[in-house]
Amino acid sequence: MKNTALTKVHEALGAKMVPFAGYNMPVSYEGVNAEHDTVRNGVGVFDVSHMGEFLVSGEKALDLLQWVCSNDVSKIKVGGAQYNCFPNATGGIVDDLIVYRIKEDQYMLVVNASNIDKDWAWIEKQNAEKGFNADLRNISEGHSLLAIQGPKAIEAMQSLTDVDLADIKFYTFEVAPFAGLENVIISATGYTGSGGFEIYCKNEEAEQLWTKVLEAGADWGIKPIGLAARDTLRLEMGYCLYGNDIDETTSPLEAGLGWVTKFTKDFVNSDALKAQKEEGLKQRLVGFELTERGIPRQGYDIVTEEGTKIGHVTSGTMGPSVDKGIGMGYVDTAFAKADSAIFIQIRKKRVPATVVKTPFYKG
Repeated sequence: MKNTALTKVHEALGAKMVPFAGYNMPVSYEGVNAEHDTVRNGVGVFDVSHMGEFLVSGEKALDLLQWVCSNDVSKIKVGGAQYNCFPNATGGIVDDLIVYRIKEDQYMLVVNASNIDKDWAWIEKQNAEKGFNADLRNISEGHSLLAIQGPKAIEAMQSLTDVDLADIKFYTFEVAPFAGLENVIISATGYTGSGGFEIYCKNEEAEQLWTKVLEAGADWGIKPIGLAARDTLRLEMGYCLYGNDIDETTSPLEAGLGWVTKFTKDFVNSDALKAQKEEGLKQRLVGFELTERGIPRQGYDIVTEEGTKIGHVTSGTMGPSVDKGIGMGYVDTAFAKADSAIFIQIRKKRVPATVVKTPFYKG
């Protein structure tokens, strides 16, 4: 089990620690609902240093990324970021990721912790087989990442930098001094739906960063937040989680990621995905709300009123901000339209639910 640079800090704070993606991570401090509300209404800080970071550089860096990524990486300006996915060769997804353009010919890829080794092997293989010979560096082990999330994040953190945090728009970043550290990345690509920033630094700087962030945010009620609240926050926004809502067997089109699947260029398996789009999809990932009390869980069957199976739940919870059972799951396309009536098989009971457009939480 790997530790982040802040594991001992979390343990000293009394965090409940759990194994996650090969790391010893804080799942909660005072409880998921309280931590969720802190981020929705104030400001909280997450240690997400388990995420992976790769640098892709050189004159063929863009060519490689255009091939391995479904989105059009050429659209990213220096100082910009883009949500993306790596399609695999069989119609599924290797991983979803964020691509940052650091310089004209240098990009940083931020990948899921559970997929670091798999993603690294995949991009190395594509780089070699296609002859791009871009320079690849896996910098995951040496870097830490804090996510400072919530509507009070800008005012709470402004004292730590001369950069006007209000000017860092969604999916952009600055490389600047922050909390007494030089050349950190300050980005705005949060996965909570409540605004805020992510700060990338070196491992040896992480404890100073953590301490300064908590000191600066004290007057705004900042608190450390665990991975359990991160999951409820992202689910209320209808954001996909790799391993739940998307994986090696799920098509990006079926997963609602057509908006990051650009057929204006060739990429891995693009011809097959284009054919799938033209032929029509057999299933779709949808959001749903229970209309009676209950909590949907990953793996539960989605059925008709008569009990015929039409899909399965991929993510589900009791949404703390919306106060109802919510979830996402794949259903046959005939049931994928908004307002469709479906049922979630919760043990021996079929609980009624309605397909809804995400996000569940409108803020």
